[in-house]
Amino acid sequence: MSRYSLWIVYDIPDVKGKITFRTKGQARYVYYEYSREYDLSKQYTNVKRVTIGKVLPEDENKMRPNENFRKYFPEVEQPEEKTVSCRSSCLKTGAFMIIDKAAKDLKLDTKLQDSFGAKAAGIMLDLAAYSIITEGNAAQYYPDYSYNHPLFTLDMKCYSDSFISDFLRSIKEDQRQDFLDQWNADRCKRERIYISYDSTNKNCQAGDIDIVEFGEAKVDAGLPIFNYAVGYDVNNREPLMYEKYSGSINDVSQLQFMVDKIKGYGYKNIGFILDRGYFSKDNLNYMDSSGFSFIIMVKGIKDFISSQVRKLKGTFENNWGNRIEEFEVYGKTVHTFVYASDTKKRYIHIYYSAAKAVGERARLEEKIHEMQRFMEQHEDKEYEFGPAFHKYFHMHYNKENGHFVYGEPRLPVIRDELELCGYFAIISSEKMDAKDAINLYKSRDVSEKVFRADKSYLGSHCLRAASEEAASNKIFIGFLALIIRCRIYTALKGKAKELAKKSNYLTVPAAIRELEKIEMTRQLDNMYRLDHAVTKTQKAILSAFGMDWNHVKYRAENISKILKLQQKQD
Repeated sequence: MSRYSLWIVYDIPDVKGKITFRTKGQARYVYYEYSREYDLSKQYTNVKRVTIGKVLPEDENKMRPNENFRKYFPEVEQPEEKTVSCRSSCLKTGAFMIIDKAAKDLKLDTKLQDSFGAKAAGIMLDLAAYSIITEGNAAQYYPDYSYNHPLFTLDMKCYSDSFISDFLRSIKEDQRQDFLDQWNADRCKRERIYISYDSTNKNCQAGDIDIVEFGEAKVDAGLPIFNYAVGYDVNNREPLMYEKYSGSINDVSQLQFMVDKIKGYGYKNIGFILDRGYFSKDNLNYMDSSGFSFIIMVKGIKDFISSQVRKLKGTFENNWGNRIEEFEVYGKTVHTFVYASDTKKRYIHIYYSAAKAVGERARLEEKIHEMQRFMEQHEDKEYEFGPAFHKYFHMHYNKENGHFVYGEPRLPVIRDELELCGYFAIISSEKMDAKDAINLYKSRDVSEKVFRADKSYLGSHCLRAASEEAASNKIFIGFLALIIRCRIYTALKGKAKELAKKSNYLTVPAAIRELEKIEMTRQLDNMYRLDHAVTKTQKAILSAFGMDWNHVKYRAENISKILKLQQKQD
């Protein structure tokens, strides 16, 4: 029987002054100091450390290494590997089957083979499946997954964590780009589609990676970050492309580069659906010059939007003819210039939501109250308040000693913001009414779920990599997982619409958990067989993918034959 390395154990390096330890939760990590740089301007030394492994609980002198260890200690000979049986006697097969079906329907298997070769394609699909099923992306735990799941690799071969780490450093940029070219090449470029483009940032526990920088993290964990963006086809409900870029680059400045890439893939008849973070005069003009239309959300407190709100205020909020029932808002459209220097008019759609007004008003009032309480605590003290305080209050100071006396509310400013509560706007480059505009914008909700899935359900909230290539390939595999998961999500959502009542098992996490219960067990003749028939719930989930009991039996028999053949070869 085949055997593979589950954990390789090393002695903790004896490098005087370079090894430190840090405990996180139940684990104790080993850190290696690989550089010291003296900062003349700040007059202190920057110490750069990287984690190289985890201390063995049963032996504090030994460690389980990660890929950083191989990078910084290449001269250390590999000890005899601890091995375990390559395959569990019980395989979880149900979730694998729908992932396999989704990959084949999308032709991901053939496209990956064309770009990377058959062996690499199988490993990539396995890593993507591992990410979807376990909601994790750490290479060191992949052997645990492969031990009790069918695999996409040739002959369903299991690989060690060290092999996976080496593999993640071996794939090159031109191969990843070739796949993206193929993925976008087959699409009908004449079809009218809308692309929802959005970005997020991710923490990175990494070594020396260029794109990782400290920036404005959406969830600040005290770690450097990189930015990750996805262009999502809302018509066909598939991610089209992804971008990775440095953590210090903001959303506004990146949009134009994405527009150029979309042009490079040959798309022409498209529109962009964008969040407020991409709004700028230059970006609007750039999309115009590129021949692309757009729909973009704008904050209601922007000066030009607030002026439009004041002009329309009282003309539509109580008019039932302006009500948009699906979103419980009232809307009205004006055709005007956004900026004074514009040569082209835009369609500005103004909306009012009573529910939104209540929430925004409560938050604003609480904010003002908190500022007042804070100022009271600093009365008769020397204190300089930030710009937010000066926006809402006239600050009075004692001229003799400079101490703060009190803050006088700027009543017109506060009143104006209270009056704007509940209003928001969408700008479109093409003619449409308020209902069409908000319907199109809300179609990007799926792409927002894509980002939540990427962080919450694919284990990609934090990247753990020690090299530029490993980081890039982990990001790429995360994109593959996202493509597959979107197909699963769409199929389950379609099935849910068919049912008379809501079913809580037709979400991706719930469906994966339920299908993981479909198992094959190995018997005395070394053949794997299904342990039991599928349940009513499992049948409903499988039917979303056009699969039934006969399909499950056929796939189970095929898996068993592959594993039987592999055993004979070994």
